[in-house]
Amino acid sequence: MVKEYNKEDLEILISTMDRNSLDFLIPMFPFCHFSKFSILIINQTQENNILTSEFPNVRVINSFEKGLSKSRNLAIQNTIKEICIIADDDIIYFPNFENDIIATFNKLQNAEIITFNHQRIGFNKPRNSSQIVYEHTKKSIWNVISFEIAFKTDVIKSKKIYYDENFGLGSFFETAEEFLFLKMALELKIKTYFNPLVIVSHPLLCSGDYQGEDKLVYARSALFCKLQGNMVYFWLFKYIFFILRNNYINWNECIVKFRIGLSGIKKYKELENLK
Repeated sequence: MVKEYNKEDLEILISTMDRNSLDFLIPMFPFCHFSKFSILIINQTQENNILTSEFPNVRVINSFEKGLSKSRNLAIQNTIKEICIIADDDIIYFPNFENDIIATFNKLQNAEIITFNHQRIGFNKPRNSSQIVYEHTKKSIWNVISFEIAFKTDVIKSKKIYYDENFGLGSFFETAEEFLFLKMALELKIKTYFNPLVIVSHPLLCSGDYQGEDKLVYARSALFCKLQGNMVYFWLFKYIFFILRNNYINWNECIVKFRIGLSGIKKYKELENLK
């Protein structure tokens, strides 16, 4: 029998830090009060800065660990709804976003993960220009951001799909956690689709916008070591040339950036040896 979902089956998984009030939720839902939605908040904080909720639909877990991927994983482990959408604490949802998500899962019956579209604040067009629904590949998932990802909870839990806690903001390598999450899903044959519906807006600048920054060179070098093994050294030469050619760095920075990349590779290998 085909399952028909409704909006009561949806939970929003929000990662945040150092909150002691739910007021940050107000701008996220400008069209109605946030308590109308099922929300699970992971608040990474200190023991003297605890967040609580008086709303039955808004649950809070205060965590004393750091790292965005740890926050995402904790949320997935503790969700109680059949459909989940990943969220950051600085996004703004569009009206009827929850109905769009549910309708898409009801329409794409075999979909287990669906990524949606978003619009940068200050722009009048969606980030992904595609107008069609398509099934994701290992190439297309490079363009996905975590807060675009919705999924069927039972599939993610039963297949033990998780965020790599060495990657993501607040961890060793501050990039690509959503790519690695979706890559794991595809490798486990999880049906993963893109839907062009725009459900959310986000501030203009993202961590991925700073191509030449030390921390991004460091993190991407570690990522490609994970993906390509020792071929990463050849990749690093190409990457330094890419950021130079596109004016993210100057000629006199090339050697420094290359050494930063090498240190990221070294750190990734050290972490792998500890497993």
